[in-house]
Amino acid sequence: MSDRRFRFGIVGSPRSGADWTKTVRQAADLGYTTVLMPDGLQLPSPFPSLAMAAAVADVRVGTFVAAAPLRTPRAAAWEAHTLTVLTDGRFDFGIGTGRPVAEQQTAELGLPWGSPKERRDQVRETLDQLAKLDGERRTPIMLAAGGPRALALAAARADIVSLAKDAMTPRAEIAQLVHDLHELAGPRADDIELAMNLFAAGTRELPPWTKQAAGVEPDVLEASDSLMMLRGTPGQMADELQRRRDEFGTTYITVNSTYLEDLAPVVELLHGK
Repeated sequence: MSDRRFRFGIVGSPRSGADWTKTVRQAADLGYTTVLMPDGLQLPSPFPSLAMAAAVADVRVGTFVAAAPLRTPRAAAWEAHTLTVLTDGRFDFGIGTGRPVAEQQTAELGLPWGSPKERRDQVRETLDQLAKLDGERRTPIMLAAGGPRALALAAARADIVSLAKDAMTPRAEIAQLVHDLHELAGPRADDIELAMNLFAAGTRELPPWTKQAAGVEPDVLEASDSLMMLRGTPGQMADELQRRRDEFGTTYITVNSTYLEDLAPVVELLHGK
């Protein structure tokens, strides 16, 4: 069981400056502590977008997650360090090897995609470059962990680990993942914050994009005990998050910005707990 307090973040991207400002301010007003943004050429660039978010509200910001192949290690480290400086330390650098869609995007940029090992090495080099730029000021690192190699990297380098398994992964497998992470991390295990991302929260019908994101039909996901879902009344959802903290140690909960208002009562109930 973790004795960390809960904190909550939203994951979204701007459609316009006015829209982004409204979303960020609403999240801050509702008690969310972090605004996170995915990475990809189909979206606005995350680094200037997050700089804007940090300027309009007193929130932490972070990439969720930057795709290492889309930038050289030095360029990615430069962007991350700049955000740490501009936000006075309110930036968390989430970085990963890139989703499959990023392969085509790296080609558009004239960059190599590389093998899985080469992309993991690129993540390591980016973190090394960032550490050099940061000096005494250290940017917190978020890494996703699902497979054994990603788990080992996260155990060695991450401050925040997002438990990255597919939507239908059983609870026992998540518990084993956390156990393995702690074994690999050794003495620093207690310093790692465990995060879990939600596809949906509350009672609203699942949106069409859920199938693409989860890899299963919405009705199948709805009928499951998926950890990517948080359904029910605010009290039921709060109880379930406390159950997950007891089972897995997850205290950093992120949700798609579509469900910002749906999760807000739970944020209020668990604030400071």
